Amino acid sequence: MTACARWFFLAALLWTPSWADPPAADPTEAPAQGPIPPAAPVPKTGLSKWFNPATAPFIPVPEIAVDPDSGTTLGLIPTWIKTDDNHEIRRIIAPDVLYNPYFGYGVHGRVYGYTSGDEQWSVVAGVKERVEREFEAEYQLGRQRLQRWSINTSLISDRDGTPRFYGIGNESPAIAETNYTNQQQRAQVQVGLNLTHAWQLQYTGRFQLVDVLPGTLEKIASLETRFGRILGVGTNKQLLNRLAVVYDTRDDLVVPSRGMQLIAYAGLASRNGLLNDSMYSETGGDGRAFWPVALNTILVAHTAIRYLPTSHDVPFWALSNIGGGDSVVGGEQPLRGFGSGRFYDRDSFSSSLELRRKVFSFDATSTFVDIEVTPFIDVGRVFARTSTLPFDQLHRVYGVGFRGIARPFVVGYVDIGYGTEGVAAFTGLNYPF
Repeated sequence: MTACARWFFLAALLWTPSWADPPAADPTEAPAQGPIPPAAPVPKTGLSKWFNPATAPFIPVPEIAVDPDSGTTLGLIPTWIKTDDNHEIRRIIAPDVLYNPYFGYGVHGRVYGYTSGDEQWSVVAGVKERVEREFEAEYQLGRQRLQRWSINTSLISDRDGTPRFYGIGNESPAIAETNYTNQQQRAQVQVGLNLTHAWQLQYTGRFQLVDVLPGTLEKIASLETRFGRILGVGTNKQLLNRLAVVYDTRDDLVVPSRGMQLIAYAGLASRNGLLNDSMYSETGGDGRAFWPVALNTILVAHTAIRYLPTSHDVPFWALSNIGGGDSVVGGEQPLRGFGSGRFYDRDSFSSSLELRRKVFSFDATSTFVDIEVTPFIDVGRVFARTSTLPFDQLHRVYGVGFRGIARPFVVGYVDIGYGTEGVAAFTGLNYPF
């Protein structure tokens, strides 16, 4: 899902109306005796209609999205939820109307389909008054690796006005902050050959067309005014071919409680074609492990390292980077006290530790919701030489996360981290790793 994904899933689950899944009558219950008192009148008009789950035509979910780069976005998401007989979510339709201080008013349309644990799909489209627009479609089949093949395809067309660039290197100063507009089209396919339930050989093919345009945010210098024609400004094409070996013993893909996932990969990125005019080669690893350490308590560790053994005229946005709240295999890595892409260089190292503690659970009418409190530590750095020790001169972030979980498919989060540049907060869907 895109970075603008919100926590509306969780909020919708907390207020799923009774008409979404009416309770079945108990056949063993004796019929009531005597006169039946008249039912209390249900208001049909006025504001009370919209705040009563029994009468609201949809769930009016408030939208609050927080990010150190894009600021605070406020809006309203009228949400329709469809569940099955087992009270599991099968479809969510969630358009919105919002306001962002940088880009004005905007609208989105969202449809998420959970056909089964093995098959899922989504379509998201949106536009704001100024600068930003987006479209994303994704389809996944074979997620549980029960058959021979697993497939994940996605299409993205996006224009984002929030990215920052501070220069290259692990000590790039905050005073060098600049802004640019990232306009991209991307098509990606991942095909996994499931050798066993745990072992998979995975191919990733990705084509990107990226335009780095002048920034539009007031009081923040545009990238080209400070860094000139740095590699990556203007229009660039990239074709990535990556091969990975995956070992995965997690007991659940969305809400794992034990097991591990280990990924070793190597790839080649070029401007055109499969082998000609190579921009860079890459190799790296990504690992995450889950240990139940006490009742309702899970210790989670994540480590990622990426090297570019050869590189020729690599756009800055294709370099290794750390910062933000998300982890992408072979891409950006979390450092939750800083904005996305805070530090760029040729190679990168990132590691995180979380203690996920379920503090309480409750019945939200159509599903059951767990609430977690999660203290965490993130460390990481970028570096230019392969000989550099990855564990030296690390940036450190300490923080706490709050997560709402509606099994089997939905995790909403708020993560708040503190680093050397102050406090940063992130909201979104799914665990960071």
